[in-house]
Order: sequence, then C-alpha cells, then structure tokens
Amino acid sequence: MLPEIEPFNKWTPYDGCLSLFLNSCIIWLMTPILDHKSLEFISQSPEQTRRLGAKLGHLLRGGEVICLEGDLGAGKTVLAQGIGRGWGTVSALISPTFVLIREHRRPSGSQRLLHVDFYRLSAAEAWELGLEDWMEDPQAVVIVEWPERARDILPPENLWVRLEIAEESRRRLLFTAHGPKYLNQLHEFRRAAFGV
Repeated sequence: MLPEIEPFNKWTPYDGCLSLFLNSCIIWLMTPILDHKSLEFISQSPEQTRRLGAKLGHLLRGGEVICLEGDLGAGKTVLAQGIGRGWGTVSALISPTFVLIREHRRPSGSQRLLHVDFYRLSAAEAWELGLEDWMEDPQAVVIVEWPERARDILPPENLWVRLEIAEESRRRLLFTAHGPKYLNQLHEFRRAAFGV
C-alpha cells in the first residue's frame, strides 16, 4: 500500500516552492529571463516558432521595428510569417530576399506591414531606399531580416530577435528590447506567450 500524499493546500516553504515548481517549471525552463530587457526561448519546431511570432504580431499597433538576425536557415522568415499571421495580414509572408521589400496589409484599415531583407544590401544601398521614413511611420510595422548588414539605418529603439540553430528543427530565440516602448512590448509579449 502506497502512503497517502497530502495536496498542496497549506503554505510552507517547502510546499510553496514545490507547488511553484510544479506549476511553472516548464515555462521557466523554456523562457529564462536573462535580464529585464531580454527573453530567451527554445522553439521545438517551425510551427512553434510561427505560433510564437503570432503572439508577438498580435501585440503590434504600428510604428514598430522588429529586427530578425540569424544565419541562413535559422528561422527568420518563419518567425516573420507568424508575426504577419498575428498582426492580421491577408497575404502570406515569403522571404523578400530577391525583391528586398514586400508590403502587406490587413483586410481593412490603413496600416501596413513591411517585410524587408537586407541580405543583398550594403548600408549605403539601404539608405537609398528611403527606409528610414517607413521606420518612423506610426502606421507601419517593419520587420527587417539581416538587420546587422545595415545597422546605421535602423532606429536605436527596436525589438531585436537573434535566432540560432540549436538542432535540426530546434531554434534558440533571444528577444532584446531597445528602448522603453519595446521594453513594455517585451513584457506584454512575455505575458501573452507564457503567462509570466
């Protein structure tokens, strides 16, 4: 006969810690908070990366710049697809590598989502496109792949996401907020995606 186990119905240092551990250990392991302005997540699949992007996209109101840094195949476009889905675009996001910029809209309203790829651009060429005007437009959400290739054109305040290949289908995503607006957005995103 097994001993009876009491439920966690009273607060003691041990029960509270164990109860807290049982209720949040999976979230904590998946989302370590490196400091107040960053968040790390290990995605198990492309679809999980898209779902995470959708949570972020749902929070975007216009005037945001989201920078997606990572090697080829790290999942930048996959995350952008999720952001577009959550934001409400009517068209599917595909990599803008060969066209440089793709514009997307919602079914109604004047806002637009600009999906930009700096892979084939130098910083000087990025300036010539006039992107700085779009990045300051309160009616536009701008997602930039390969932002490290033209940092000078980017506003100092942004949400920077570094994607790394962990294994064949697993990806490590590190979200870092630059500026108070993006810090608030990162906190909202943390609550929406993980409840913490």
